[in-house]
Amino acid sequence: MFGGLATVPSNSPHLRKSGSRPVVSDLGTSELENGAEEGFVHLIEGNDMKGGSTPLSTVAIMPSPTLLWRFKVLLFFAWGFICCKIGWDSVMRMSVDLRDLFLYEAFLYYNPLLLVTMMVWFWGINLWVFVQSNVNYPKIFDLDQNHLTHREIWKCATWMTIVVPTSMTAYLYLYSHGEVSLAASQPVLLYAAVAMILIFPFDIFYLSSRFYFLRTLWRIVLPLQAISFSDFFLADILTSMSKVLSDLERSVCRMVHRQVATIAWFEADSVCGSHSVAIPLVLVLPYLFRLFQCLRQYKDTGEKTTLLNALKYSTAVPVIFLSALKYHIFPEKWTNFYRPLWLLSAILNSLYSFYWDVTRDWDLSGFTRIFKFNKSHILSNLLHGRKWVYFWVISSNLILRCTWTYKLSAHLRHNYLTVFAITALEIFRRFQWVFFRVENEWIKMSSKSNGQVSMSEITNEEDRLLVSSGHNV
Repeated sequence: MFGGLATVPSNSPHLRKSGSRPVVSDLGTSELENGAEEGFVHLIEGNDMKGGSTPLSTVAIMPSPTLLWRFKVLLFFAWGFICCKIGWDSVMRMSVDLRDLFLYEAFLYYNPLLLVTMMVWFWGINLWVFVQSNVNYPKIFDLDQNHLTHREIWKCATWMTIVVPTSMTAYLYLYSHGEVSLAASQPVLLYAAVAMILIFPFDIFYLSSRFYFLRTLWRIVLPLQAISFSDFFLADILTSMSKVLSDLERSVCRMVHRQVATIAWFEADSVCGSHSVAIPLVLVLPYLFRLFQCLRQYKDTGEKTTLLNALKYSTAVPVIFLSALKYHIFPEKWTNFYRPLWLLSAILNSLYSFYWDVTRDWDLSGFTRIFKFNKSHILSNLLHGRKWVYFWVISSNLILRCTWTYKLSAHLRHNYLTVFAITALEIFRRFQWVFFRVENEWIKMSSKSNGQVSMSEITNEEDRLLVSSGHNV
């Protein structure tokens, strides 16, 4: 139930402040364990010789890490059950006529942050696999030594998983009990807190990582410099989260116009309604950012493949705007002309994107290396070198590329649960994509580095032979 007893000198170089990184790592794990065991044996022998007992002030009694972890998991599930129970009871208090509209509004405010939380969890898993597979992701993304590890990413995701549903539960409870003004303040306070944490200028809440993230976003919006891997990597992820960005815009619009927990937004043609022109504009922004990045890369490198990549992102533009036209033209014109054109654009975008994923973004040989862990692991044994990984990733990528069109189409957004599920599946597809895109980049960097080392060795060998032969060049 409790851990062992150990004495630690006050001047030990292994002591460090909470949250900081270790600065001394000369001793291996086995050496530390042996040293602790020897010190414990000497301590017991000395006490036996003196016939006394060890004072409590000279030892540290710490709870077992396993026990603490289980206790935290138990609290987490208990909190989840309480939130679900309160939320369900609150929804059931509403009349049947208003229940669906009530859930639709609550879902609009909180589903973007729930999906962002899901993406953060997946990103932590990506980093953990990279560490296990010897993929040097800090070098790929040009990260400094203070970058967030997968454990710190998971810590952030855990807090997001707690805070967002708690705010949603408070909104449901207060609204169903008639406290409309207090209910309306819940999403506003949550969004304000997220914005403040991101831009907080002081050295807390991982300042260097927040600055890196915001700087990369700025470089995406204004590609006035050479495009780095992290620039277009994050921009690609934003294309998968364009529906999230669109819902964020809808939510902020209602907060600004004080339409939270009101019926003013029910009018589709209102400034924050479902027919607003801002919806397709926000949906298309990530694709335009990526398109301009490709044009910038062509200007810097002259590679024609970047133009083909720009063409891929441009195929998403007609899908988005043709769908938005449905609410602004006559129904007969939509059915006879624009709907077939929208379907053709959607098929072209899906197939072109799928082709580019498989042939350009991924190195298929990387499928047999990305899950080759340093140590034996059940995940590595299940995925490394298995043929079913090929079929699963390629087939799921094709299917989810096609269903992603549903999300890009404004005239298909009325079923919010279906759209939420498809958006979550797209985030899962991007989670898979990250493994092989980063692996492919690491292979290219390693090959280039090895080639430079080989050329340097050849040059040194030639110089050595010339000097030994008595020639001067």
